[in-house]
Formats: sequence, C-alpha cells, structure tokens
Amino acid sequence: MRRLLLSNDDGVHAPGLRALHDALLPHARLRVVAPDRDKSGASNSLTLSRPLALASLDNGFYSVDGTPADCVYLGVNGVWDERPDLVISGINHGGNLGDDVLYSGTVAAAMEGRNLGMAAIAMSLVGSRHFETAGRVAASLVGAAEQLSLPPRSLLNVNVPDLPWSEIQGFRVTRLGYRGPAARPLEVRDPRGRLRYWIAAVGENADDGPDTDFAAIEAGHVSITPLQTDLTRHAARDDVQDWLDALT
Repeated sequence: MRRLLLSNDDGVHAPGLRALHDALLPHARLRVVAPDRDKSGASNSLTLSRPLALASLDNGFYSVDGTPADCVYLGVNGVWDERPDLVISGINHGGNLGDDVLYSGTVAAAMEGRNLGMAAIAMSLVGSRHFETAGRVAASLVGAAEQLSLPPRSLLNVNVPDLPWSEIQGFRVTRLGYRGPAARPLEVRDPRGRLRYWIAAVGENADDGPDTDFAAIEAGHVSITPLQTDLTRHAARDDVQDWLDALT
C-alpha cells in the first residue's frame, strides 16, 4: 500500500485536513504532519531562527510549531525511517487560483515535497462547504497517481468547486489566471489608539480566459494546473541580454 504524507496550512485541527485523511484512509498508509495553528499565506518560508517542536496528538496526527514547508520537511526527512511516496497538501479552506499560488501555504507544502523528491498534489476547495467532494477528487487522483509522469520539480495544483459531487462537471487541465492589484490595506485602531493595518482582499480577476483555473471553477469543473518551481521567464532572457549589451 502506498505511503502518503498529508499536510496543510489551515492547521492540524482544520476540517479540510480531516476530510482529506478520511477520504484517503482506505487507499493508503497515511502520516499527517501539519502546523499547530493557521499558517495561511506562509508561502514557502522555513523556520530557521529556532528549533521546531513535533507533537503527537490523540488522533494520530502530528503538529509542528512552524510553517507548512517545515511540516513537510520534517515529515519527509524527520524522525521516521520510511519516506512517503506522495505528498498531498489540503484540503484548503478556499481556492488557490492564479496568483494565489505565490502566497499559498497549501501550495508551498506540496512544493516542499517536490523539492525533496516526492510527487506532490495541492488540494483546495473553492469555498468551505463540500469537503467531501474535494476528498473524492483527491481519492480519484491518488488512485491513478502511479500512471502520472511529471517532469522533476513539478506538482499539481487542484481546485475543486464548492459543489456536491453530483454537480461536478468533470476535470479540466488549466493554466493559472491572473488577478489585478489587491485593494489598499484597511486602517484600524487598536485599543490604545495606535494605527494598524489589515492586509486587504485579493484583486479582481484580470485574466480569466477559457483555459484558466478561474474559468474552470466558474463552469463547475475541477481545475488541475501543473506547476513548476522554475520561475525563470525564459522568453525574456534575450531581451534582458540585449539590454545589458546596450549598457556596455
């Protein structure tokens, strides 16, 4: 039976993580290592300024007082002898669409798995109701994972519409869309009258063409976007070289 490492960024007690665990339990041997609190937006950060505490919980899950990437790092390279065959992160409470992947701890946990040589999938529910649907999607993908061949350092970013399973329109391979600029931060006063700022909501969709993850979700499809960790803008290299040549 395959060995899966589960993690997330919503915290070890999040309903989405429990739903993912319950959906995959009949199909694999599971190890769950997740942050001890909500770490949404943590991206790929690792904790380097202090040692990490790994705690065993009554339900068999493990919590870490660190980031999602910390959790996967320990889950793969930590106190266990067996390495997992696959890392699955989620089920996130809310979508990770377009530019969200740059900030997402859910995607970062999967990316850390890929960086450590594991196949990896990031699972997100675009809403907060139908975690069972996202769990069935995850089980379907895990069941076929051995037949998937991805280039090194790539992963799948999966977003599931917040719909009953019977209303899912199918699966669609997509590209990332783009959002417009985020709103200005919200100014608030703390109890002592000091000015503070809340990070505002994400921007409106700026690129939601028919082949994007945004469009797939809007049409009721599960969006599956292959991601890579190489952020190089290869198409711009010649332009940058010409610019540098002109400076000399």
